[in-house]
Amino acid sequence: MENNLDQTRLHRFGNLEFLARQVVEGFIVGLHKSPFHGFSVEFSEHRLYNPGEPTRHIDWKLYGRTDRLYTKRYEEETNLRCQVVIDNSSSMYFPVREDLSFEHPNKAIFSVYAAASMMYMLRKQRDAVGLSLFSEGIELHTPSRSNSVHHKYLFGELEKLLTPLKPETRKTSNVADSLHFIAENVHKRSLVVLFTDMFEATDDHSLLFDALQHLRYNKHEVILFHVVDKAKELEFNYENRPYKFVDMESGEEVKVLPGEVKSNYLESIGEFNKKLKLKCAQYSIDFVEADINKGFEQVLLPYLLKRERMY
Repeated sequence: MENNLDQTRLHRFGNLEFLARQVVEGFIVGLHKSPFHGFSVEFSEHRLYNPGEPTRHIDWKLYGRTDRLYTKRYEEETNLRCQVVIDNSSSMYFPVREDLSFEHPNKAIFSVYAAASMMYMLRKQRDAVGLSLFSEGIELHTPSRSNSVHHKYLFGELEKLLTPLKPETRKTSNVADSLHFIAENVHKRSLVVLFTDMFEATDDHSLLFDALQHLRYNKHEVILFHVVDKAKELEFNYENRPYKFVDMESGEEVKVLPGEVKSNYLESIGEFNKKLKLKCAQYSIDFVEADINKGFEQVLLPYLLKRERMY
């Protein structure tokens, strides 16, 4: 999906909530023009009818237009609790470049805009949302709430993440321990939405997989958005000239010709991603590869599909 936002408007209003609304509204327009035409996007007024519920709240006029049963929703009604979890370790601030923007994000900025757009949708649906940030440990953890004051607080916290880390800042990632904490400290049977590149500060991937299993053991539904710069990180597309690669979390440096290491790199990263996808399938976790260069439809559509399945 193209992000054709008027850049002068962005600079003038520069507000994360405003941008999130623009993303969501553009997404919904595209949704109506896509093969998903007729998909439920009646956020503030309706939800799908569940068999066995009283029929007195069914909107029969909407049924006549869509041939699907929806019930009218009320202001105090909250059907979903969602915990948005963002990896805020140093590796999420890749790629490092001068022209970081809405249209040219790093992984952290992409995750912030995607999370903000999802939160905007949650608010329109009158669902409750909480926010967790982690790196070496938990940096922020809020309960899930649906009131407007809480939403404004969450947008404020997200906006803080739009400031690039200073080069000397090194924040390692402890995904496993952070997910164990979240599994135990969010409301029962929540939807946990995780934005991370899955770069852990240890080579023992079993700890990471155990943490994912813990989320499902505690009856949470989970969507894992694997946030990557696909061309650079998964396909290793670099010119074959000398480069100095710097580990953003440890500061370790290595000078190489990409052609000399590409095959081994692709084999290693491919093996890890294969294991990760298999474990997610085994634990019934929705795995979504989110390429930072491909827009936000790849995040919003899986979220809506997940919500439809849950309710």
